[in-house]
Amino acid sequence: MSIELLITRYGLVAVFLGAGIEGETMVVTGGLLAHDGLMPVVSVAIAAAAGSFVADQLFFAAGRRFRDHPRVKKIEAKPAFAKALSLFERHPTAFVFGFRFLYGLRTVSPMAIGTTAIRTRTFAVLNLAAAALWAVLFTAIGFVFADGIEEIFGKIKSVEHVAIGVVVAALAVFGAAKLWKWWRGR
Repeated sequence: MSIELLITRYGLVAVFLGAGIEGETMVVTGGLLAHDGLMPVVSVAIAAAAGSFVADQLFFAAGRRFRDHPRVKKIEAKPAFAKALSLFERHPTAFVFGFRFLYGLRTVSPMAIGTTAIRTRTFAVLNLAAAALWAVLFTAIGFVFADGIEEIFGKIKSVEHVAIGVVVAALAVFGAAKLWKWWRGR
């Protein structure tokens, strides 16, 4: 079943669940469908923010509750977990805002943060603000660039079409960041 069909059939519930489980693809698709008048754009952004927030809070709570459990200790041994902790320790607030945008760290980061000494309330406030920012950004990408995306890919028919668009956009942002870093270092 395509993402578009899932969202069309289940509406904002699919956006909520998709934002927490899958991420950007569901939210961008929700923005595309909002552009086509099938859902209110504000509702898509709210559902996406709520889904992202709830999923991250659950992963955080799991990290906090089970930080001494052998499975969490096994996950802690993985390089992505160590990288997440290292980044968090250097820039805690920026990391909570940024981990959603870091490939490979999206799911493990809230769990890693849960094993630290950060207060639950502090994480919840930062997570809520970050989830709102993330949701508005990706809903807006789908909404604002809907005509261009549909022109390039035709009507979205599968997960692969959206995934290709997200990968192309991510590569463009990554390339621009590398270019900026190179230019500043000259």
